[in-house]
Amino acid sequence: MPTTARQSQLHLRDLGDGLILRKGRVKDAQALADFNARIHSDDGPDQPDPRLAAWTHDLLTLPHPTLTPGDFTIVEDAKTGQIVSSLNLIPQTWSFAGVPFAVGRPELVGTLPEYRKRGLVRAQFEVVHQWCTERGYLVQAITGIPYYYRLFGYEMVLNLGGGRVGYQANHPKLKEDQSEPYIVRPAQPADQPFMAELYQHGCQRSLVSCLHDEALWQYELTGKSAENVNRLELRMIESTDGEAVGFLAHSPFNWGFGLSAQLYELKAGVSWAEVTPSVIRYLLATGQKNAAQDEKQPEVSSFGLWFGEEHPAYQAMAGLLPRQRKPYAWYLRLPDPAGFLRLVAPILEQRLTGSVLAGHSGELKLSFYTSGLLLRFERGRLVSVEDWQPEPYPHSGDALFPGLTFLQLLFGYRSLEELDYAFADCYSNSDSAQVLLGSLFPKQTSNVWPVA
Repeated sequence: MPTTARQSQLHLRDLGDGLILRKGRVKDAQALADFNARIHSDDGPDQPDPRLAAWTHDLLTLPHPTLTPGDFTIVEDAKTGQIVSSLNLIPQTWSFAGVPFAVGRPELVGTLPEYRKRGLVRAQFEVVHQWCTERGYLVQAITGIPYYYRLFGYEMVLNLGGGRVGYQANHPKLKEDQSEPYIVRPAQPADQPFMAELYQHGCQRSLVSCLHDEALWQYELTGKSAENVNRLELRMIESTDGEAVGFLAHSPFNWGFGLSAQLYELKAGVSWAEVTPSVIRYLLATGQKNAAQDEKQPEVSSFGLWFGEEHPAYQAMAGLLPRQRKPYAWYLRLPDPAGFLRLVAPILEQRLTGSVLAGHSGELKLSFYTSGLLLRFERGRLVSVEDWQPEPYPHSGDALFPGLTFLQLLFGYRSLEELDYAFADCYSNSDSAQVLLGSLFPKQTSNVWPVA
């Protein structure tokens, strides 16, 4: 292909002042890795983060199950060829109570300080949001700094991270004559079906979860370079006679004063109280080993179970986990709430069947002040969901949700009562509407392991 044709294929927009918005390509790997390592470093641009560089380089050069180099957007200063702003879109599939839906995850959003406040990020979001519409990604999800992504139509509506921390002083030590009852070993490709089955079962505890097919499991096992900030060490948990009882995943390196696990599941019929002490001892020992290999690491004094707000291990080891770390939040963007509600209608109908309003018929008008939704029920079935303009007033309707607050209710992040308490202009206009909304949208926690 001639160079001019290739450039035309990559070109997205002329942003003025000599700035060009284009798609990424493999040959951008080194420059963009250096850009992201500096712009996203916690220690400032003069101390680039090699783990972020590795992640960027991997995404552009190694086979990825869902992303291609063209899923990066790059703003380039045509006068110098310098990358001045960039982000990417990582496709994935999530689940709402078992109903799958396509998600586009923007990541690695950054701009050089001297090029900020020129609308460069907004222009890139416009492009990736259009990609999402064209590809059928119903939801966009991003993690990041407080408030910022609200500027682009996102709302904080899902738990992100959080967990429990225990300390070396009170960890469950083995007795002198006792040997370790459960062994933790590196996972192999042959272990993938077992881990996938346990992971899927564990997802049932979460309203929203991320689906991982065989290609994604293989990517997690072998597809990322050693320094990639998102690489997890996948570990099998076995009894002393070699029976597989569970799996564990943790970072290859310590965060702060110890090592934390991000995934931990056991097969049915295995006691969390019996296995978790071995897991804790493994995390402490591995954290100490990591610290010994890196003189910059502080001395290990703690271990973390980073499984979100709720997990069986927290209950099993409550006395050994004195510190609770509250979750942050995912930002979600839902450009078509009516379409999403139609998709998850079977879940809403199940909830209705199990409530005091089983067999309900009637209309539910939801006002978002500048727009709204009309839901129609017949004998417990959600027969239609339509966009609706509140009339005769913006505050007309059966329930009112300012801004994007309805998304907090939809995704189980806040209950109707909590929203009513937090926002004076969020309320229901009747007891029947309040009961119906509470039945359709109960509060439920989520813990999402995304594709990265």
